[in-house]
Amino acid sequence: MLKIHGVPRSRAFRCIWAAEEAGLPYEVVPLGFAAGFKLERPLTINPNNKIPALEDGSLVLFESLAINMHIARKAGAPLMPSGDDASRVDQWTLWAATEAEPHVMRWAYNAFLKPEAERVPAEAAAGKEALDARLAVLEAELASRPYLVGKDFTVADLNLASVLYGSWLNGYDYTRFPKVKAWLDACLTRPKALAARKQREG
Repeated sequence: MLKIHGVPRSRAFRCIWAAEEAGLPYEVVPLGFAAGFKLERPLTINPNNKIPALEDGSLVLFESLAINMHIARKAGAPLMPSGDDASRVDQWTLWAATEAEPHVMRWAYNAFLKPEAERVPAEAAAGKEALDARLAVLEAELASRPYLVGKDFTVADLNLASVLYGSWLNGYDYTRFPKVKAWLDACLTRPKALAARKQREG
């Protein structure tokens, strides 16, 4: 059984969703946050002392998107396709981490995550401007296919949609990006996504 260390209201949500989509048995080992986004106790299996971390037998992994790639490989197609499409999954997963997440988090911290008195509107605006430039790329890509790799939902979609999930849930303006919005709606209302969201939002 997979052991996912963390809480659903963290990046562990991504891994819970991946396990749901993969149909693999899993257990969430609760570990949440104290004040200031610090862990309530150390997580010794992760040298970075961050959540999530995964135990799969003797294998221990950290980094949520790497965990998801491992889970998807265990499940196989269609969650993790083969051949060139597997390389496209890698591409979009790295794009989620390097191109999307830094900017969506810059916006999020200053739009809803931090206490209101600590938010800096100019930082939120800068994050949105940078993210919008990346969303324009995504909008163009989704003009030719329903999902990132082709006609089927894969872990690439899960990884990027989970990175954008907080913005989608918390009022980010996707008006300029209707294809992105429709794709996010499709990803985040899948039955397994709803199962994971129930844990996170409940």
